[in-house]
Amino acid sequence: MSADYSWVADAMTKAVPWVTTAGIEFREVEAERVVCSLPDLESQRNHVGGPHAAVMFGLAETASGAVGLAAFAEQMERATPLVVNSEVHYRKLAVGPLTAEAVLDRPAAEVVAELDSGSRPEFPVRCTIRDSAGETTGEVVVRWTLRPKKS
Repeated sequence: MSADYSWVADAMTKAVPWVTTAGIEFREVEAERVVCSLPDLESQRNHVGGPHAAVMFGLAETASGAVGLAAFAEQMERATPLVVNSEVHYRKLAVGPLTAEAVLDRPAAEVVAELDSGSRPEFPVRCTIRDSAGETTGEVVVRWTLRPKKS
């Protein structure tokens, strides 16, 4: 039996208003993997007719944040997730609706063990952005940290 992570989509939508503004939807949410989608909106297109690069990054970053929330939900009382840095590679012109698949790229137990030891752990989330034909249009790695909250 798998855990129910449907609450993650609601939490992300409430905590990050941009998610609703952009029209991002959560298609699949698991402990260490999330798939989000982005509709093809004319208002979000660039000069060549595809989604603006910032919108593509936003889709991937949102999916990566949902992974962090799902994977480390039990740590949120004592730590705040923050982006450390990101690396973006645009692979081909994106046209139409997009999906972003985000996968935790480090065992969650290792991250929690570092947090338990008093460190400020970092963890990468790898994201693949695909068009409606399943072609990879972008790849993003978002490195997150769990900043311990002050007592």
